[in-house]
Amino acid sequence: MLIGDVARRSGVSARMLRHYDSLGLASPTGRTGAGYREYSEEDIRRILHIEILRSLGLSLREVGRALDDPAFAPAAAVDDLVDRTRERIAREQELLTRLRRISAADPLGWDEVLQVIALLQGLGSDSVGRRQRAALSSADDVAVPVEALVEAVLSESDPTVAGTLRWALARSGADGSALLAGALASPVAEVRRRAVEAVAELPGEEAAAALRTALSSDDVEVRRRAALALGPRGVVETVPTLVDMVVAAVNDVEAADALGVLAGRPGAADGIATQIVDRLAAGTLDADARRRLAQAFAGIPGPVASTALTGLAADPDRGVAVTAGYVLGLRVGN
Repeated sequence: MLIGDVARRSGVSARMLRHYDSLGLASPTGRTGAGYREYSEEDIRRILHIEILRSLGLSLREVGRALDDPAFAPAAAVDDLVDRTRERIAREQELLTRLRRISAADPLGWDEVLQVIALLQGLGSDSVGRRQRAALSSADDVAVPVEALVEAVLSESDPTVAGTLRWALARSGADGSALLAGALASPVAEVRRRAVEAVAELPGEEAAAALRTALSSDDVEVRRRAALALGPRGVVETVPTLVDMVVAAVNDVEAADALGVLAGRPGAADGIATQIVDRLAAGTLDADARRRLAQAFAGIPGPVASTALTGLAADPDRGVAVTAGYVLGLRVGN
């Protein structure tokens, strides 16, 4: 079969067939009566094999080895192709994500496109200073897609840059609550904690709903951060976590302040005081924990808190007794 016939029947162009021939990859082995070079059935079969291997991603050099080198290991070649394909897909996915973010910024001209690209590159920089500048720019100069800001918030390890990014996200007016809520269930502890810190700074009901969900998280740090954010907003479900924080001396001053805010709600004070009394009644708290709870009673009005303070004023530990007596004196004075 002549080269033109092979090209028509195989779908491989005559130019490519000549290229294969020049490389010694697939050459016609026969001759017509007139002396023209002719492809045999075996030659055509080899061409089809070449095309199949090329479709898998092998280079022409690799194709030649696969067909001619007895030591060529197909399994190893396929494994290598798998790795290369994954890398290519990752690069393409990264490009797709970048293009979507540029599109989401709704640029009016190429100058704005270039600004968005530069800012996205800055947010992903290895330089802390460059990330910080990009975070500041994202709040003032360039409309950054909320997905990019959320991703930056969740991946940022530097506390200063992280704070700036949270501020930029809250200031942007874009609601990243849904994206952050999803990150609250991340298998990575740092991501969960960055997510709850960010959502705590966002306004609105969607952010509050995400924080309420975080109150039942298996991650104690996430629960505590959510409680500190929701307590001052009047969410009574935060009380057990806030009391635990006072007992554990973890942000105990902020937790006690939040309990005081909650206790200011009509009819809430005695219920909150009762939960603290129950912790004291368990008899498992050391003197430091009892003293901190006595201090927390300072912001909680009502008879239950007063009765508890009277009991703590007789505590065998002098520090606890003095603290409780001082708080009682403030209540009487008021």
